[in-house]
Amino acid sequence: MALHNLSQPTYEPAPTPPACTAPGLDSMAHGFLGLVQPNAFPAELLSRLIQEPARITEPATYKQVLSYEMGFLVCVAIGLLFILLMPLGGLCFCCCRCCGRCGGRKYQKQDERTGCRRRALCAALLLLSGLLLGWNVCAFIANTRISQAVGSSFGTFNSSVGNLRTYLDDIPRQVDFVMNSSRVPLDQANASLRDISSVLGGRIVSSVGRELQAALDSAARLLEDLDVLRPDLRDVINSSQQLQDGLDGVSHNLSALCSRIEHTLESCGQSCKTQLHCPRAPANLSLMPDAGHQLELLDNLTRSDPRTVIQQANQTLHDTPQRVENETRDLVVDAQAQLDQIQGELRQARAKLSGLDALSNVSATLHSVAHSAGRYEPLVQAADHYRWIVGICLCCLVLLVVLSYALGLALGVLGLDPATLPVDRGCLPNVGGNLLLVGVGFSFLFSWLLMLLVLLSFLLGGNGYVLVCRAWHDRQLIQFLETPGMIPGFSPETLGLHGQTLNLSQVYNACQHDAPLWSALDLGQAVPLDELLNLSQYTSEIHAAFGETNLTLAPVVLLSTEQTDLLRTLGNTTRLTNLTADRQKLSTIPSREQLLGLADELDRLANVTGTEAPNRSKELQDEAAELRRLDEEMETRLHSNVRILNETLQRLQERMHQVPMLVDSVLEQMKQAEVFLDTRVAPTIQNESQLFLHQLLGFFETYVAWAKDALTGELGRCGPAAQVLDGIETITCRYVLDSLNAFWFSLGACTALLLPGLILATRLAKFYRRMDYADVHEHEALEMSAPPPAFKIPRVETRP
Repeated sequence: MALHNLSQPTYEPAPTPPACTAPGLDSMAHGFLGLVQPNAFPAELLSRLIQEPARITEPATYKQVLSYEMGFLVCVAIGLLFILLMPLGGLCFCCCRCCGRCGGRKYQKQDERTGCRRRALCAALLLLSGLLLGWNVCAFIANTRISQAVGSSFGTFNSSVGNLRTYLDDIPRQVDFVMNSSRVPLDQANASLRDISSVLGGRIVSSVGRELQAALDSAARLLEDLDVLRPDLRDVINSSQQLQDGLDGVSHNLSALCSRIEHTLESCGQSCKTQLHCPRAPANLSLMPDAGHQLELLDNLTRSDPRTVIQQANQTLHDTPQRVENETRDLVVDAQAQLDQIQGELRQARAKLSGLDALSNVSATLHSVAHSAGRYEPLVQAADHYRWIVGICLCCLVLLVVLSYALGLALGVLGLDPATLPVDRGCLPNVGGNLLLVGVGFSFLFSWLLMLLVLLSFLLGGNGYVLVCRAWHDRQLIQFLETPGMIPGFSPETLGLHGQTLNLSQVYNACQHDAPLWSALDLGQAVPLDELLNLSQYTSEIHAAFGETNLTLAPVVLLSTEQTDLLRTLGNTTRLTNLTADRQKLSTIPSREQLLGLADELDRLANVTGTEAPNRSKELQDEAAELRRLDEEMETRLHSNVRILNETLQRLQERMHQVPMLVDSVLEQMKQAEVFLDTRVAPTIQNESQLFLHQLLGFFETYVAWAKDALTGELGRCGPAAQVLDGIETITCRYVLDSLNAFWFSLGACTALLLPGLILATRLAKFYRRMDYADVHEHEALEMSAPPPAFKIPRVETRP
């Protein structure tokens, strides 16, 4: 019985986190957020706010929220102060400079440490510009990563939701497959019942036939061997009769001739003295073998028709399958009715799995969520595009400050002559100093905008990371979602888990290892699988129906008593086993060699005595001639029959040698077969019936075992569900929030570096700009040692 394993659906690839373009940037942002918000996940506060929204206006709730967000509030306060004070400070700085204060008077005091201060300020500003440039590049990259994350989030979200829908839709399909696979054992059982004649009947024939068929086949072979003996026995009888008829005419003549020859030899005297012996032919009929009794036994055995008995026994075995079918017709009808009830019971078991219908509702909800998300995609893309433009513009402002500092430093360093007086500085260093002040002005003008964007991104990305990503990584978010009512419209009852708590953490851990749904949700407590697949009621009824059916074998007659006696008598006959003695008695008939040899010897004696006793010689010659004539007569009437009878007896002896042993073996096998028919046929049929019943019920036992293994070990392997949650975490945290946090952290670092940068640039600008007022001590020294006025070459002037 072939039961296939559950097939798993094909899912789209899970999203992979983007490669971090700035190593350590995300870690620094996470570390900063850990310092800002060290508090644990506010599960109790969020649970109360979600379940009782009206309590949000209570002072105690405000206090708890402010206490939890204290770190963010401090950062917001600092950011707001920065936003307010930087423009105000820039305005005051500008007014002060315009009034000649705060370095507005172009005067620089010179001393021996002026060069060291200039170089120190230049190196510090150069280093700070490099840091600004590096953080600005990170901000550019993070800003692009946010757009890439937002652009790929919808596709990844749709892919994740599609995988989850595929997973949810496949669970009922797998359950239906398991339940519909019950047709396999049912069809196998129905096929076995329909073919009960060949299945059960064939087994009975095989078991009974092993004991009977050997005896029947041996008896059939024995009858064939005995049939072969019958022509030989008839040939023996006919040849013996013909031989006896020949002896009746020849025996007297041969005896008379031998008497005359002996008389002649005696009267011949000393000259005929010899050792000649004249053979005589036997005339007694008892010398010939008599096979009439055995032939009569064979004829009697044939007339008792043992072949018909054997054929009837074989036919009884051959008709056993049809007899089984006839005797089990009512049993088959009842068993098939029970099989139909089993099918109905399995359909009811499928209907009892109410949680499967809830999966369809969840799948429909996911489809609605994906459709709604798709409608907002253009708006989100457009908003992100504007956000990207704003981010690029603000990053360009930082880049503009960096470029102002870089150009100011380059022009100041390249154009400055340390030996030149501040009032005599060239154009290049003066432009470099002015560019440094331009960078300072840009810092005052736009730093509040940078801080405003950093503050908004910080509040959004920081709280999102703390409340979602960090809580997810610490499994606190899953524990929070386990609280009843946290997921709207979701409860264990929606999945058919009545009266059972659902530990989402354990479920998620199990699904990460691609565990089956049965063990992940611990469905053994909610779904009585043994009860649903309990088929013992119907199988016991089938078992009882088989127990009430009494299968029997039709009466089998092997050999009658008469046939058995005839076989036993035939086997005990000794005349057929003494054929060698009969053949030896045939050898007493004189052969041609003896007669012709005697005739030749008489002719020799006639020649010897021809001169002495012509009359005796003539008698001897006449007697030799008479022997030759009689030899020809015996050749015609005796010798040919003797040869035929000898050959027949030899062949019969070879065939009859094993007959007694075969008869004894057949009779013993028949006896054992009759004992088997009398004592063991009924238990054998009962045993085969039980084996057939066990095979029939084994189909369902195999199916139930397979169904339990499939439902508990293969159904709904929830690895894809865990991958969906991991994909959503990847979208939310690693795609969007990590990119957003990297952006505000980089831009915030740039904004923070603008403050020391403008201080350094303001201080350094005086070392490059051309001064209007020279140092006092230096001016007095110049007046005391003033050079003579330069000689001017007169020039010709033309007047109009």
